Amino acid sequence: MSNAALGAVAPPGDGALLRQILDDAGRLIVGKDHALRLALACVLARGHLLIEDVPGVGKTTLAHVMARLLGLDFQRIQFTADLLPADIVGVSIYDREEGRFHFHPGPVFSQLVLADEINRATPKTQSALLEAMEERQVTADGETRELPDPFFVIATQNPRNQIGTFGLPESQLDRFLMRVSLGYPDAAAERQLLDGGDRRVMLKHITPRIDVPTLLAWQNHVDQIHVAPALLDYVQALLAATRNAPHWELGLSPRAGLALLRAARAWAMIDGRPQVVPEDVQAVLPNVAEHRLNNLDPTLKNPVQELIRGVAVP
Repeated sequence: MSNAALGAVAPPGDGALLRQILDDAGRLIVGKDHALRLALACVLARGHLLIEDVPGVGKTTLAHVMARLLGLDFQRIQFTADLLPADIVGVSIYDREEGRFHFHPGPVFSQLVLADEINRATPKTQSALLEAMEERQVTADGETRELPDPFFVIATQNPRNQIGTFGLPESQLDRFLMRVSLGYPDAAAERQLLDGGDRRVMLKHITPRIDVPTLLAWQNHVDQIHVAPALLDYVQALLAATRNAPHWELGLSPRAGLALLRAARAWAMIDGRPQVVPEDVQAVLPNVAEHRLNNLDPTLKNPVQELIRGVAVP
């Protein structure tokens, strides 16, 4: 579907159209505006999103909504203990008539993949998806195959203390640009949910706000959002603070710093600004950093907010 057909000829960075996408998503995911904006920023920054929460709070619906609004192909993979890597990547099947194998792509060859309850599969199966996320390609039968562009994974994870779960190791958590939690709705949002229609029916009536070329243009535009030297100093100070504070087991890596900058650029773009300001970094830092840091001091209730308060803004 072209932009003209959608009636939305939007230049890269069009804030009004981005806000319209968030408004549409907010009609189904009620009362979670901040989490929706983080999810959209994650897509714009070419990152992958991990949603960790209890069942039934809208994790799967969020993935469906993003796919439909952004005009992306969508596949859902339900992770279970008996899921095999070939169920994700694909498999080659021998054709007797032609006398050769044909590769049948798995669901990972989609523009938006929902990896539902990723921590219910074995580590070997988790790795099959996580390698595709990192390389944006898969290798099967000795042949490397490119994944679609854009390629975006939303993985949901049940709380790690639930029975039958395999926790993702730190190196694999690092593949996710952000981690968000939706949490239970407040009283007003829950009343609106109970009084509203069936979310599955509402999903069918969502129409794309943009097409794939527009999303790719927006993703490219994120890299052009200006970052001043003083802002880089601020980001470096935050990274250094995580490495020097004794309550962190390990500090944030340079790769995490790059992820933080990409997320901050996307956050600024949603506001329609051509440059990143410290508030953009502060807005995304908790969701970029918390799954990468291991706090050793249980007395600190919100260590990332302490980090933000402890580093001077330029």
